[in-house]
Amino acid sequence: MAAQADLPSDPPTAAPAGRPPQRMGSEGKVLNVFSHGVLVLWGLMVTLPLLWAVMSSLKDDKAIFTSPWSLPTSIHFDNWSRAWSQAHMGDYFLNSVIVVAGSLFGTMLLGSMAAYVLARFEFPGNRFVYYLFVGGMSFPVILALVPLFFVMKNMQLLDTYHGLILVYIAYSLPFTIFFLSGFFRTLPTSVAEAAVIDGASHTRTFFQVMLPMAKPGLISVGIFNFLGQWNQYLLPAVLNVGDDDKKLLPQGLVALAVSQGYKGDWSGLFAGLVIAMLPVLAAYIVFQRQVQAGLTAGALK
Repeated sequence: MAAQADLPSDPPTAAPAGRPPQRMGSEGKVLNVFSHGVLVLWGLMVTLPLLWAVMSSLKDDKAIFTSPWSLPTSIHFDNWSRAWSQAHMGDYFLNSVIVVAGSLFGTMLLGSMAAYVLARFEFPGNRFVYYLFVGGMSFPVILALVPLFFVMKNMQLLDTYHGLILVYIAYSLPFTIFFLSGFFRTLPTSVAEAAVIDGASHTRTFFQVMLPMAKPGLISVGIFNFLGQWNQYLLPAVLNVGDDDKKLLPQGLVALAVSQGYKGDWSGLFAGLVIAMLPVLAAYIVFQRQVQAGLTAGALK
């Protein structure tokens, strides 16, 4: 009887897919700690100057120079009232509210309408008009100041609210159209088609259907426009120089800072600075979730 052949031994099993090496996990932890550290450092660099300005606005001039980094021993709210009344920050604040409110409304209305048409309708010259607006973002405003001044002068729009409002709208439209046109492209077309089938006109479809759907994007670009228009100094400094009663808040802050060389009212200057930045902080705190939703909505859709 022949000897029975030896059975071959079982082949070695493949190594199961294991977890990533421990080295990769340690590198991820190091990267996570580094990124969080950078964010904390950036947050401190942004927050500490704001807190220091608020503390300085509640001190007197002597405490600002003798103990600039300490908390105020006594609260001086008279700094705010003095900046509001004597330095005319209240008048400048009202002028800024009038101009920014009018320009923001016009920018959002015209920008959303133009962006909707460019994003949802095909017609000859669509891309040319779109890139014409996009090119406006790359054009430095400082190069247009001299011709803009003479254009506004010939149209008798210097030192007027409506003149600044029109300039602010033209200044903010390129970014608004660029931002909203990409957002309108992400919205579903089936909703607009259903509205048209039901008999809605293009105007009604835009204002009652598409515009509410674009609310996150509108809030986001509205906040950006508000920040840019509220802090704008160059345009009003060139186009609004004749009438002191029509000056805006950035102009008033510069005038107040210049006057410190003669008066030394540094506590009033810090109080005026805090008055100017409070609306910006309040707008971001109130709408921060909507801003984040608007920035990520296009990627999620």
